[in-house]
Amino acid sequence: MVLALPADCGVDPQSFHGTFPPAVFDANVVRRPVTASAAREFEESEMIAPPARMTAVRGPALTFTGDPFRDGLDATMVHEPDAIVAMADGKIAHFGPAGRITPLLPAGTEVVDYGRDALISAGFIDTHVHYPQTPMIASHGAQLLDWLNKYTFPTELKFADKAHARAVARLFLQENLRNGITTSCVYCTVHPQSVDALFEEAERLGLRLAAGKVLMDRNAPAALLDTAQSGYDESQALIAKWHGRGRLLYAITPRFAVTSTPAQLAAAGALWQQHSDCLLQTHLAESRREVALIKELFPDQQSYLDVYDHHGLCDARAIFGHGIWLDEPEMQRLHASGASIAHCPTSNFFLGSGAFDLARAIRTDRPVRVGLGTDIGAGTSFSILATLGAAYKASQLNGHSLSAGHAYYLGTRGSARAMYLDDRIGSLAAGMEADLVVLDMRSTPLIDFRMNEAGTFAEQLFVQMTLGDDRAVQATYVAGRPAYVRKTDANRSP
Repeated sequence: MVLALPADCGVDPQSFHGTFPPAVFDANVVRRPVTASAAREFEESEMIAPPARMTAVRGPALTFTGDPFRDGLDATMVHEPDAIVAMADGKIAHFGPAGRITPLLPAGTEVVDYGRDALISAGFIDTHVHYPQTPMIASHGAQLLDWLNKYTFPTELKFADKAHARAVARLFLQENLRNGITTSCVYCTVHPQSVDALFEEAERLGLRLAAGKVLMDRNAPAALLDTAQSGYDESQALIAKWHGRGRLLYAITPRFAVTSTPAQLAAAGALWQQHSDCLLQTHLAESRREVALIKELFPDQQSYLDVYDHHGLCDARAIFGHGIWLDEPEMQRLHASGASIAHCPTSNFFLGSGAFDLARAIRTDRPVRVGLGTDIGAGTSFSILATLGAAYKASQLNGHSLSAGHAYYLGTRGSARAMYLDDRIGSLAAGMEADLVVLDMRSTPLIDFRMNEAGTFAEQLFVQMTLGDDRAVQATYVAGRPAYVRKTDANRSP
């Protein structure tokens, strides 16, 4: 198959060819007893056959049936004070009030009761994160462009070594599970082996995960550069190897327009046209200095977003990281195209990039899809609870108050929608993939004390996203199995 490329892109169109293998969507499932001792070290766990019988969890539960930003919390948020989620073959078989679901369970179904101080929800979703930057989290004193040169590029050079990449991937996914994250959209490095290392580990754990090799052919160290041609060829091979394999998805990943020539952006657009069911991820309008640099590099384009749009990189399944400094025509184009923004508040605050205006992005006359991103390693926490707390502060700085209910939607179903996966993950409902997080609503002495004064469920939720962190995660279920179980419950006040 020969792909059509713009005549001025600087790439030989005859060199672009390939076919796409049929997708396979079968979830692997691991069964383990729900005990801390059974939560073996991640590197020792193995994928085995799906459970032959149903299992279930019981406790208070929270989910969403629609978009509360559009339709309101009363119409979309479901809080069941005593619910059962029954799971079989990697999917949710039943969800609802315990009194209604119990008679539907087959005889002998194991039901793990987490008690009235728990909260069961769909697993958290991270729509923007860099796993290779895990070793450089909490690095001091730089803003975006300096950050890349001082910390990011030297760190990513090490991922030429697959053993190093595998070790970091393993730790990265362990931290995800400890924080209740069951799906993420991940940037790797320019090295194809960095992608293989992450996907191999994610496959072993049975995770639904999207990731891609960074495309970068200028404005970076020579050892981190590919070319328009090699980046295309390597991405094509990775798509053929990984996209649709089990629960894995490929994300075509030009880092950002600063580090890609027009030829490479055109090649990425051609690749996405051929594999339109892949995700596309990149960065957009994160800092003012970055926006100014884009104007210098692409003087013929009307805006930062227009750079991507011109090269066929703005459409449904595109996820643009940050989007802080977008003008109104760019917001309108994102709405019209169905593209998404990944809101990364802890990173934006840490680098001094700005405060994303969520209320502006979801304006009712032209709402843009928005998901939540930790953006490790400029992001400062793997905790989605901490990230929701930062999102609240970003909204406050823009003159709006983000409710806890709306925030939890953003961290679950809203992020699934941003990734065009809301038909599979992000909600508790029969037929959805059985990825769950179980929170302890009294996980620390301070939270335990504060919860005694929280009179409403909304207030209780807000306490969690303001004070909670990884200690609040009791268990994380992946495709119906307990993939993480907290080792101690000694967090409460006497």
